[in-house]
Amino acid sequence: MDILGFDAVLFDLDGVLTPTADVHMRAWNRMFTGYFVEHGVEPPYTDEDYFAYVDGKPRYDGVRSALASRGVVLPEGDPTDPPGAETVCGLGNMKNTAFNEVLVEEGVEPYPGSVALLDQLVAHGTAVAIVSSSRNAVPVLEAAQLADRFPVIVDGVVAIDQGLAGKPSAEMFQYAARELGVPADRAVVVEDAVSGVAAGRAGDFGLVLGVDRGAGAQTLLDAGADLVVNDLAEVLSP
Repeated sequence: MDILGFDAVLFDLDGVLTPTADVHMRAWNRMFTGYFVEHGVEPPYTDEDYFAYVDGKPRYDGVRSALASRGVVLPEGDPTDPPGAETVCGLGNMKNTAFNEVLVEEGVEPYPGSVALLDQLVAHGTAVAIVSSSRNAVPVLEAAQLADRFPVIVDGVVAIDQGLAGKPSAEMFQYAARELGVPADRAVVVEDAVSGVAAGRAGDFGLVLGVDRGAGAQTLLDAGADLVVNDLAEVLSP
């Protein structure tokens, strides 16, 4: 596979370029574990729930999906709800607070293989963009010293401003491709989440490349990935 044969590469962020998926997992676990214990919700929250219901989705969608898996329904609330309020937005905001605390305390180092591929793409003149459901994409990119690499960043903030549906809808990826001036069939989607892979497949992109950071290679293939690797160094051109 020659990824340099395409005109653009659209990267998810968490779990693809940076190991912030681990930070997200810890933040989600902290929030849901506390909420489930306090309210007697069973079974307990696990990392398997993260991959099944949360990974790759906009924050409030993840809250809603994980709660629904336990038969719990909360009022939607409002994005201005204080962290911990008994609403979908309140729980989502509590998770976001935990995420930012861990990011400040621990920082984040990008995956070396991902940076090597990014360097090769930029040197070749391939257009690149970030497509992330997270509203924290810019702070994460800045912490990883990658923010100046991407002329187009489509994150959770942009999705709300532009009225774009979150993954597994293809709308965020399609918007990024339009911003780069590249047709979908000439662009590669790089994703580690089932919902993101499904979004790439739904948008009829030229290639959907899965990165297995824990979801499972076969799971990503079943969701629509054309190819799955363990590290992006595997697709570097000689």
